[in-house]
Amino acid sequence: MDRRLCIGLDFGTDSVRAVLVDSSDGQVITTSVSEYQRWKQGLYCEPLNYQFRQHPQDHLDSLQAVVNQVMSESDVEINEIKAMCLDTTGSSPLPLDKNGQPLAFKEEFAEDPDAMMILWKDHTAIQEADAINEQARTWGGEDFTKYSGGIYSPEWYWAKIWHISKKNTAVRDNAYTWMEHCDLLPYLLTGSHDLATFKRSRCAAGHKAMWHESWGGYPEQDFLRRLDPYLAEVRSTLPAATYTSDIAAGQLSEEWAQKLGLSTNVVVSVGMLDAHAGAVGGEIEEATLLRVMGTSTCDMLISSREAVGDKLVKGISGQVDGSIIPGMIGFEAGQSAFGDVLDWFKRLLSWPLDNLVLQSDGELQAQAALLKDRLLDELTIRAERLPATETAVLSLDWINGRRSPDVDPLLKGAITNIGIGTDAPLIYKSLVEAICFGARRIVDRFIEEGLEIKSIVGIGGVANKSSFIMQTLADILDMPIKVVASQQTGGLGSAMFAAVAVKIYPSVREAIKHMGHGFKQTYYPNRYKVVFYGSLYEKYCGLGNYVESSTTKLARDYESTLG
Repeated sequence: MDRRLCIGLDFGTDSVRAVLVDSSDGQVITTSVSEYQRWKQGLYCEPLNYQFRQHPQDHLDSLQAVVNQVMSESDVEINEIKAMCLDTTGSSPLPLDKNGQPLAFKEEFAEDPDAMMILWKDHTAIQEADAINEQARTWGGEDFTKYSGGIYSPEWYWAKIWHISKKNTAVRDNAYTWMEHCDLLPYLLTGSHDLATFKRSRCAAGHKAMWHESWGGYPEQDFLRRLDPYLAEVRSTLPAATYTSDIAAGQLSEEWAQKLGLSTNVVVSVGMLDAHAGAVGGEIEEATLLRVMGTSTCDMLISSREAVGDKLVKGISGQVDGSIIPGMIGFEAGQSAFGDVLDWFKRLLSWPLDNLVLQSDGELQAQAALLKDRLLDELTIRAERLPATETAVLSLDWINGRRSPDVDPLLKGAITNIGIGTDAPLIYKSLVEAICFGARRIVDRFIEEGLEIKSIVGIGGVANKSSFIMQTLADILDMPIKVVASQQTGGLGSAMFAAVAVKIYPSVREAIKHMGHGFKQTYYPNRYKVVFYGSLYEKYCGLGNYVESSTTKLARDYESTLG
């Protein structure tokens, strides 16, 4: 029997995962993961200056490695592979020349960080985002940020392009257009040559580049020209139409079919953002808030056009028709740091091990490495034993700024109510509570803006690994939280889209029905803790208001001195 298999490719920040899926029932036949080697070495990045860049060759090398591996490790015939779809981080744009070649592939730009992909977490464009927001509110025309939560982020497309174009004239003069990561890979895989007609991603354009059908696509050229004529030039290279990922971008080129060991008959879907693919793999439904919980979070909600009407949700990362489920309005919000908050605390406590013990030799070094690996596990055990009391330490989770609600990358974290008896487990517990309070602020914003949330679903590393965090989250949100059974929701979601693009299923909903893996666990709120956390949450909000009012101006004044 000829099976109909699909490949989902999930490009994360550190690595790519390939998932080979049987479209008939969603069975995962095999998976493969490959880390980005240049990124692993820290090349092109300057964390102290908010600069995070990736070489596109990293992604192509890892793509070839994972597809080759899943094919070699599985007993499948080439003609059984019907389609592939990929999801990536975003906004992660990079510059291309007039021939559609990434500048990073050209000798003169081979080591230039500004010619690389400007990774989603890069915050070098803060001043540019501020200028975009100011003009959107004051220029007298359409507010092009209104479907992006009313605040344009320095993590997004236009701010990053503008920053690089001002900083690096060589890149500016040679970059004909800029393409999101999730668009570049299908563009290369299908051997496309026409930049004007290539099918770009709806979810990337809508959530990150102020694309909306009501104003004919991207912001009008006059708006962009007032910021910088170069932005208007880039806009002229972008097609007005965008596409959802249930649409085929094309078929594998001969070159890439040979590299991947596949047939040129393989359909390649339009690309999409990784969290949105994860939402589909997590079987998102209307009025369900699906949280992708890892180093940061992405919180997604879908609603019918009729239910949304003319509502505009303030302070989120956008609302886009078709961005998650075609035919529905997709809403996105998120936290800039979630697991990263706890990882920061681990690094803080591990300083003596990293800088003293681990510099030694022999058995002591091995023991220190083992202790470091056990650190968060032991803190979790101790923190779970602590009672919920009014004397608890209170923390603020903005160590990497705030994404939602109301993006501000310059905000800082805080830890308060420390006394001489405060120990590491107590601070750790307060940090877990802080990231969960940050999640509640997002839920509250959606509800305040008139959207219904009936249930919560969790996916990602934290959802699968930490029952302590998940139970705390259920207590703070006062809602049950279901955890998806699949641990490859991004790749599975992409495979679902591939199955629709190749017409195995007529819609994404049908693909979910046949290919979904269901849920493995539900966390229910504890009534006693719900009451306590309700009171502590009010104090968290008060602390946030104080820190924001006290530090925002200071932070921006300091940022201006950096140029």
